[in-house]
Amino acid sequence: MLGAGFETILDRHLDAATPADLLLWALQGMASLDPELSIQRAGRDVVLRQGERTLLARPLPMQEAGERRAAAGGAAADRLTLFHQAAWGASAAVRRAGAPRLVQASFEAVFSHLDPFSRYVTPEEAQTARERRTGEAGLGLRLAPGRQGGTVVVAVSPSGPAAEAGLRVGDRVLAIDGIRLRPRDAASAALLLEGPEGTEVVLLIERGRRREEVALRRVLPPGSPVTAERAEEVLVIRIPAFSAQTERQAAAVLLGALSQWSPRAVMLDLRGNRGGLLSQAAAVADIFLGPGEAFRTAGRHPEASRIYVTAGGDLAEGRPLVVVVDGRTASAAEIVAATLGDRGRAAIAGTATTGKGLVQLVVPLPDGGELQMSWSRLVMPAGWPLQGLGVLPGLCMAGGAEETARALAALRAGARPMGPAQTRQRALRHPVPAAEIEALRARCPPGEVADAELAAARALALDPLAHAAAVAR
Repeated sequence: MLGAGFETILDRHLDAATPADLLLWALQGMASLDPELSIQRAGRDVVLRQGERTLLARPLPMQEAGERRAAAGGAAADRLTLFHQAAWGASAAVRRAGAPRLVQASFEAVFSHLDPFSRYVTPEEAQTARERRTGEAGLGLRLAPGRQGGTVVVAVSPSGPAAEAGLRVGDRVLAIDGIRLRPRDAASAALLLEGPEGTEVVLLIERGRRREEVALRRVLPPGSPVTAERAEEVLVIRIPAFSAQTERQAAAVLLGALSQWSPRAVMLDLRGNRGGLLSQAAAVADIFLGPGEAFRTAGRHPEASRIYVTAGGDLAEGRPLVVVVDGRTASAAEIVAATLGDRGRAAIAGTATTGKGLVQLVVPLPDGGELQMSWSRLVMPAGWPLQGLGVLPGLCMAGGAEETARALAALRAGARPMGPAQTRQRALRHPVPAAEIEALRARCPPGEVADAELAAARALALDPLAHAAAVAR
């Protein structure tokens, strides 16, 4: 299990590491379980001590030229296992922590040296997450282990396929698509239930003494709905998260509104949106853009580097567009704002955003746990990295109503209070010094934008000169 994890880190993590790095970092995690344990370097050797006593000394693993990462990761894991065994035999604290905690501490220490978003997920946490996903395959039911063994239906959505087929809470599920379920294995049920929209799954159900097969057709789950409202002459579209149907919903509410009235401008509200699917970020940006690059991902592994593009036409028909963000706007939501801003299509209003610009890969491990590992960074159309920086608005609303009013008045006069910071951000390339990031974000610190403050964003959308001045360039 350690070997599989180390191989994945050496091969796919965004930042390069050596087998020796992984061993030393993991040993620091082990030593954190017992203050009497210490790790020391002695030339090419690493030494485990308990107080003044040497428990084990071994050479650091070295990756030879041309050596496969699986072999290198396996060698580092084998060496780590020897140290684990030595610590286990000598340290009561390590034994009290237990083997799962020992593994967890080792991975936590490794990732603490790499990035803030990668983590090891224990088998229990991973199974809980998989069980939480059970029933989210568009079937309208949720399963869980029964008190007397087996898997039972514990929730049924009133309007979902399961309810329409007559399933009830308490029904036992014996098999899915002919595959018998093992006792207390809701995780297997979760995997068997998942599948593409429109496909069919057959459940063998037991109710009382009667058994029957029930066929259910998967539908797209509703997710977080996109909403639209009319605010004077501005169409306000609110996107709370990016799920599988966000682009479809956003396009529908936009076209539906345009069929009923003719707004002078459109405002896209992404406040508090923590992100979601990367593909949906490109798709939502595509609603307002013609052909071009939306964003790209860059990583060490060949599969980590991709270019996402827009290819459609502007469904808003060129109406002025303002995107409202705040300090809680993150990930895919930041991408949409940055893409529309970089491409000159939208003015950004609000505060600096979160700056979540790393993409995670979920890797299952043999013990049932998972690695959630950063393997690429997001690069915006102008070439700057999103991580740490976040999106800077053209209209800063971080200083309260009076400061916002002054900033809006400056934009109406053709001035650009945030212009130098936006221009500097667009010129940055990875790696960006921490001091540079701090200085730029200080120009409009991340914070919350209240509903009462949205009038300034609407005014920006309706003023051609102010809108043009607020667009990044």
